[in-house]
Amino acid sequence: MSGRIVVGYTATDAGADAVALGARLAKATGAKLDLVVVLPGDDRSVITPPNASYDRYLREQATTWLEEASAGIPAEVEHVGHVRYSDSFAEGLIAAADEFGASHIVVGAANGGLRGRHRLGTVATELLHSSDVPVVLAPEGSRRQDPGLGLTRITAAIGTRPGADALMEESIALAASTGAELRLLSLVSVDLPASVDTGVIRLAGAAHADDVLRTALASLPEGITADVIVARGESIEDAVSHLSWEPGELAIVGSSRLAQPRRLFLGSTAAKMLHELPVPMVVVPRTRVHESMNGERR
Repeated sequence: MSGRIVVGYTATDAGADAVALGARLAKATGAKLDLVVVLPGDDRSVITPPNASYDRYLREQATTWLEEASAGIPAEVEHVGHVRYSDSFAEGLIAAADEFGASHIVVGAANGGLRGRHRLGTVATELLHSSDVPVVLAPEGSRRQDPGLGLTRITAAIGTRPGADALMEESIALAASTGAELRLLSLVSVDLPASVDTGVIRLAGAAHADDVLRTALASLPEGITADVIVARGESIEDAVSHLSWEPGELAIVGSSRLAQPRRLFLGSTAAKMLHELPVPMVVVPRTRVHESMNGERR
């Protein structure tokens, strides 16, 4: 899966987390890394009117930040920095991904998150509502991981709702391009009211999960194998917290069934997973923008 990966960079710990994860992903897939700093666009409020010298200072500062961020990227990862202007950071990243034909956008968790966990900030939240390419969320502390860690396993949280095909395509493509193991995960045991007799529901859910996993296994292309696992617990958070996760793992989820085609929206199951997930999460639009062999989106 050669191509390009956009990293949304800010001179913060979250920005460093995004660069570190983006570099790992680029190294594992053979992609080029585009570090993007987004500055305020021309349509700023009259309260802060344009000032040529201040704008020049901002651009120089952004260029310095990009140089500092690039210093920690492994030499074998091709990368380049960009300064872009937009009314919002997320809009600027989406425009850059479109300009470069990028396969993914990587951003860090909001500052203040627990180490190894996710806390969505405004940029990530806006991206998850509007991006047409997969968004990769780097948990707090990603910057402290060994750059040579690579990607060891891809865990796909699969289901039968709209977008499942796109999720499988993304998971298979990443596993094939990185050589990572593929694990198919089905989450049973959703939060249910205490008054509901869950015995029959759980039995039916387990049977359904097994059926979903069998169908997914049967759809794997030749040469791709996968482990399968059904997670159970009193809640989604409980089920996820009891799973084993490797340091070099990626979790992949599909966007909500309420999302528009080719757009992301974090559904309730994925949002609950995020609270307990100690590894990066990739959120895939219901309809992927497929890549041709030369990296052009179509």
